[in-house]
Amino acid sequence: MLKNDLLLRAARGEKVERTPVWLMRQAGRILPEYREVRAKMGGFKELVENPEFACEVTIQPVDHLGVDAAIIFSDILVIPEAMGLPYQMVEKRGPWFENTIQSAADIDRMIVAEADDVRYTIDAIAMTKKELDGRVPLIGFAGAPWTIFSYMIEGSGSKTFSNAKKFLYTEPILAHKLLEKITLSTINYLKGQVAAGADLVQVFDSWAGILSPEQYREFALPYIARICDAIDEVPITVFAKGAFFIRKELGGLNCQTIGLDWNMDAKESRELIGSSKTLQGNLDPCVLYANDEVIVAKTKEMLQAFGPNRHIANLGHGVYPDIDPRKVKLFVDTVKEFRF
Repeated sequence: MLKNDLLLRAARGEKVERTPVWLMRQAGRILPEYREVRAKMGGFKELVENPEFACEVTIQPVDHLGVDAAIIFSDILVIPEAMGLPYQMVEKRGPWFENTIQSAADIDRMIVAEADDVRYTIDAIAMTKKELDGRVPLIGFAGAPWTIFSYMIEGSGSKTFSNAKKFLYTEPILAHKLLEKITLSTINYLKGQVAAGADLVQVFDSWAGILSPEQYREFALPYIARICDAIDEVPITVFAKGAFFIRKELGGLNCQTIGLDWNMDAKESRELIGSSKTLQGNLDPCVLYANDEVIVAKTKEMLQAFGPNRHIANLGHGVYPDIDPRKVKLFVDTVKEFRF
């Protein structure tokens, strides 16, 4: 039994006493306690793959920031690795794949992953659920198929993902074949997370804004829709960063919550998405570099813009690693103290 179920009630559109709040990338980055654990492990990937320590850093922001949900400490790139394409996390450079997908033969070699192929995250969820003891809900997550595809083709982060986009134009049939395998793997993985105890799951389409509206409708949205249709045990949030052009269609997905980045206006988004979805977001993370008065004022402005119904407070993207944890807590506390 959850002692604090504000997040789940808000996601389902039920009445809440106040707006719930959590932050993307809250598990780690800003907290000195996280950095201590990570130093012990030797690196980010080693931490992701250790259930005990992943559990510890997942719970840290609940203890130190007072957020209304925990999100499991993991990485979206566990799925390509489970499918047969291993990655490394290079310090100050980000993810890097030694091999990339370039041909039909490469795609044929990829397996459809099962939840057990990412056992360390499933175990971390089960362990965290037990350790939280009902204090707050636990969020599971996965990358959206297009975002996973983009890394598997590109091999690393990119400003343009031009190789991945080129593949969509030059090999559309093969692109759909790989996206299909990624989608099935993601459904299996999320179902495993739910079975292990995740109370809500979020699908991160981090590179949604790279695509044109036409490409998004062909190569991204249908696969997210299939994931939403397949996961019916818990609420789902879809966060398509930069995809301002697809908000109306996002409103038609079989999910409960749509995450908004800071470029998406609250009122306009509500008009486009409709009243049947909860909106999540969307303070610019850079506001948290400002002085306390600005942080409080901007947070209250955001809350007023979304209104009292069907809103989950968050940033419009992940919290940046050099932001003062005290200012992050000020944001959280401002939301928690605010009443309409």
